[in-house]
Amino acid sequence: MNKNAPFSNDRTALIIPLLSGFYERFAQPLAWTALRVAIGGMLVVEGYPKIMAPFAQVGFVENLGFYPGWLWSPTLAAMQFFGGMFLAVGLFTRPVALANTVMLAITLWFHFANPYGHALLTEAGMEALKAADQTLFTPQGLRRLADGGTIFLEQVQTKAELASLFWTGGAALFAAFGGGYWSMDRSLLKKQF
Repeated sequence: MNKNAPFSNDRTALIIPLLSGFYERFAQPLAWTALRVAIGGMLVVEGYPKIMAPFAQVGFVENLGFYPGWLWSPTLAAMQFFGGMFLAVGLFTRPVALANTVMLAITLWFHFANPYGHALLTEAGMEALKAADQTLFTPQGLRRLADGGTIFLEQVQTKAELASLFWTGGAALFAAFGGGYWSMDRSLLKKQF
């Protein structure tokens, strides 16, 4: 049994002890790598628009209390985009994952503290929608707006909270345990942070 595995498998505790080597040499490294690539890839996808316009988030980060925005906006963009690349390949995994965990925890807090709201339309807006030319909206759009958009916004809010919770937890996992067997930290650097 490999004592350095993030999650070791004691042969005596397994129902099928013969699978111990399969778990440690293939299944666990593959799952660990797949999760690392998924989380890093998500950060790259989310960071791409920010890296293309690094100062677009200045007002947003200053509203969160991070001054000066001209510094924090490009820092956020670089941390997501390049940090996501590093995380996906497992290079400098722990420090990159820790920095992104902090950023994602702030995102999670933001979604809880600043919900999308109760509805897209007021009562007057709903009346205007009913009176409007119905060919201006798709049938799906009309269904989503029938209650003023309340159910739709609740779904968007829930997805934002759950996605932020998942990505924060995933990044924290790599900050705590490192990149795993199939990471650049282990193959190139021969060390872990």
